[in-house]
Amino acid sequence: MNEHLARAALLSNIEGGHTFWSAEISTHSALTVYNKLLNGGYDPIKYEKLISNLRLTNADMLLSEIDKHYARLVTPADEDWPEQLNDLAAPPIGLIVKGNISALHQPSLAIVGTRNPTSYGARVAGDFAAGFADREWAIISGGAYGIDSYAHKGALIAEGVTVAVVASGIDINYPAGNARLFAEICETGAMVTEFMPGHKALPNRFLTRNRIIAALSKATLVVEAAFRSGSLRTARDAAEIFRPVMAIPGPINSPTSEGCHRLI
Repeated sequence: MNEHLARAALLSNIEGGHTFWSAEISTHSALTVYNKLLNGGYDPIKYEKLISNLRLTNADMLLSEIDKHYARLVTPADEDWPEQLNDLAAPPIGLIVKGNISALHQPSLAIVGTRNPTSYGARVAGDFAAGFADREWAIISGGAYGIDSYAHKGALIAEGVTVAVVASGIDINYPAGNARLFAEICETGAMVTEFMPGHKALPNRFLTRNRIIAALSKATLVVEAAFRSGSLRTARDAAEIFRPVMAIPGPINSPTSEGCHRLI
C-alpha cells in the first residue's frame, strides 16, 4: 500500500464533499488515514461500515478498472493535479480524468443552468461558450441535458475545449442520450469525476460535484435557473471560494430565470 493506492481505496468508499475526511487526509496523508482506519485509530463502532468496506477493497483492481476505461486517477501528489481545487473546504480525495488532462489547467468559465431551457437560454449558453472558447478559455459544465449540453456544444462548435464534471463513474454515460457528446468532449477536453467506475449518479452526488465545477473555473455564469435550481448551489459554491458569479437576466415573468434574477 502506498499513498496513491490509499487515495484510490478511500475515494472508493468515502462520498465526495465529506469535510471531516478531506481535512484528515489533507492533514495526515491518505496512507496514514487508511492505516488508522484499519488499526483502530478511529472509532471502530462509528466507522464500522467504512472500515469493513475498506478491508474488502482491492486498490490495485480499482486502478485497473479505471485504466480499462481509458482514464486515470489524479491526486494532489501528481503534477497534473488542478491546484485550484485546494481552495475548497472539502477538496476531492482524487479525480478520475478521461481525455485531455491539460484542459483542467486552462483559464476556464463554468456555464450552468436549467435542464429545460427556453430557446433564448439555449442560444445564450451556446453563444457565451463559443465566445469564450474562441478566446482559448475552457468551458466547464456538468454534462446534463439543457444548458450544460448547449454550453459544451457551443465550445465544440467553436473548436474549443470543454470539460464535463459528472456525478457518476466514468464508465456510465449519464444521461445516456449524451453518450456521443461525452465522446466528442474527450477528443480535445475531458470528463472528470470523483466517483469510481460503477458508481451511479445519485441526487446528492449532483450537489457535491457542483463544488468541483465551481472550483475548476475562474468564474461561474448561470444561464436560466429556476428559483430552487441546483445551479444556484454551484453559484453558492463559487461564491464561498471567492470566485466571481454572474447571471443572465431573462424576462421578468419567466420561471426559468427566477434563480438568475435572485442572484442579480
